Amino acid sequence: MTIHDLTLSAAAARRIQAIGEKEGRPLMLRVAVEGGGCSGFQYQFDLVDTAEADDLKIERDGAAALVDEISLVLLKGSEIDYVDELAGAEFKIRNPNAKSSCGCGVSFSI
Repeated sequence: MTIHDLTLSAAAARRIQAIGEKEGRPLMLRVAVEGGGCSGFQYQFDLVDTAEADDLKIERDGAAALVDEISLVLLKGSEIDYVDELAGAEFKIRNPNAKSSCGCGVSFSI
């Protein structure tokens, strides 16, 4: 599902559900953008049981991600994805607004 052009990939939805099943409870992925990192902003990922009052929920295939309204501005047009590569498995943001990012992909500038 898309909210303000923010999407959750099928791979991310499957991973959120798999983690919830392993934990024995439904979980949601909270995505936030914070100041810091080597490029100015950094992504923060947390697994949570409940949404905050100001969270926007993005759902796909029975899984959900949460984003606060302030972070949403910096994530417009992005995709929340999950990749399993040789370097490791992780949630990743594909953000078209990022002018540059660090090698780890967690920090970016606009």
